[in-house]
Amino acid sequence: MDEAQQNQSEVAQKPAGMDQKQERTWAMLCHLGGLIGFIPPLVIWLIKKDESSLIDDNGKEALNFQISIAIYVMISIVLMFVLIGFLLLSAVYIFNIVMVIIAAMKANSGERYRYPLCIRFIK
Repeated sequence: MDEAQQNQSEVAQKPAGMDQKQERTWAMLCHLGGLIGFIPPLVIWLIKKDESSLIDDNGKEALNFQISIAIYVMISIVLMFVLIGFLLLSAVYIFNIVMVIIAAMKANSGERYRYPLCIRFIK
């Protein structure tokens, strides 16, 4: 087998890349998984981050946002002793749902979305 045939054989053995529709769907699922908690975005990001820069970017952003939301919820729970925490917890919950839906729609259109009030732990 000559060198050209060997190179063609190696190229044929490499798995096909992810198409744009699949890429956008996985990026969207990273965000929507955040409605359950931070575990779904973490799992999707860890599995798919090497396959697409869009999934890597959106997965990190979704994970950072859900970790930030968890911190805001803990602060709200502490502030419940001063009674303002009840209102703050409701606001954080509504904010999370609205921002996740907006981010999922942006990711599904192929955009890289940045959440407001997000602490970026993973760069």
